[in-house]
Amino acid sequence: MNPSHLTTHPLNNTTLRERRNWYIHMCYVRQDYAECLKVVEEELQACNGLCEYPIYVKALIMRHQGKIKESLKFFQAATCLSPHNVLNLKQVARCLFLLGKWLAAVDVYEECQKIGFEDWEIWHNKGLCFMYLKDYDNAIDCFERANDVQRHDATYMQLGKVYQLLEDFKMALRVYKEAIDFSPQNSEILTTLGLMYLSMGENQKAFDHLGNSLAHDPLDAKTIVAAASIIQDNQDMDVALMKYRVAAVKTPNSAQLWNNIGMCFFGKSPQPKYVAAVACLKKALYLDPFEWIISYNLGLVHLKKEQFASAFHFFSSSINLKPDFAATYMYLAITLARLDDFDNSCSAYKKSIDLDPKDSTTRLNYAITLYNNDETEMAQEQFKLFEELFRGGEDDEDVDEEMELQKNMLKQALAAALED
Repeated sequence: MNPSHLTTHPLNNTTLRERRNWYIHMCYVRQDYAECLKVVEEELQACNGLCEYPIYVKALIMRHQGKIKESLKFFQAATCLSPHNVLNLKQVARCLFLLGKWLAAVDVYEECQKIGFEDWEIWHNKGLCFMYLKDYDNAIDCFERANDVQRHDATYMQLGKVYQLLEDFKMALRVYKEAIDFSPQNSEILTTLGLMYLSMGENQKAFDHLGNSLAHDPLDAKTIVAAASIIQDNQDMDVALMKYRVAAVKTPNSAQLWNNIGMCFFGKSPQPKYVAAVACLKKALYLDPFEWIISYNLGLVHLKKEQFASAFHFFSSSINLKPDFAATYMYLAITLARLDDFDNSCSAYKKSIDLDPKDSTTRLNYAITLYNNDETEMAQEQFKLFEELFRGGEDDEDVDEEMELQKNMLKQALAAALED
């Protein structure tokens, strides 16, 4: 046999294109990206750019480095070389998703489904695209189909999130419970379910699920903060602060964490620590200047310290960020009254009442402000409305002592004024 025949064998080009794929794969798996790209470039030159796998790996590295547009071009080039390779198409769709081109990504995923078999990943990622497009019905359908193919924790989490976005909390709760049955040791699902119960006001159920989550992952900062907030609501500030101290090691730049710590110092009894509270809240505000609740809490602390100009500033900032929260207008009205701006104080009270006409505290404070400014008849009218709401909405055991004291003082003062 003539050895020269081997040099012109028709399999030579295929062998050339695939000869170093194993080494490229090994470098990529080892995350030796510099060496990997070097070999890829050598292979692309040797094969005139017609080798699919080196192009595919180069695209993966580009995406890992944050070069999404360049990565997309390489995945598209790999798709041109092998149009029926579903892996290439899925990567093209993934790049489009990361670029925010969700509708285009859906089209590519649908092309994948025409070529390939039923794939959980395709249905799940289509659901994510529809969720970001705010097409929630299609998103729910895709996530349910993904779970029909193969159940995954991630799909349950996203499906529950969609129901929360639709404010269908009953269905969201049902999804998370099903997820717990499927994966009872998943701390993220346990935490999410705990937070759901917390938002619904069922603190005991919330605490139970958060406790189970901490049993599986005792250092999860999100779970610690949620559990500590329940402890804080029960006025056990020292224990809550101990929990927050653990979370601060894991997430030192969490605005929510520093906000909660600040309010713990503010709520300490019998002696609140105002300086520490302001320091923590201002750190939270620095970390997240657009979170309305932080400005609101700073306003409360400054109002309590009788620093009315600062309180006015923070309440105004909070209203700009969240203009539909009635309590902020009430405290702004109190602040304006203490700054001797009676007219604007009344306007703020009226806005608060418009947003929440059933809040008895606003009526009482409005009546006090009216009485202090010699508007006795209007004060009497607001006080009557307060008493109706107070009797209808408060249990005797839950009555705030300070509110009860203010109510009795105002009642006596109004009675004396009417006698005169």
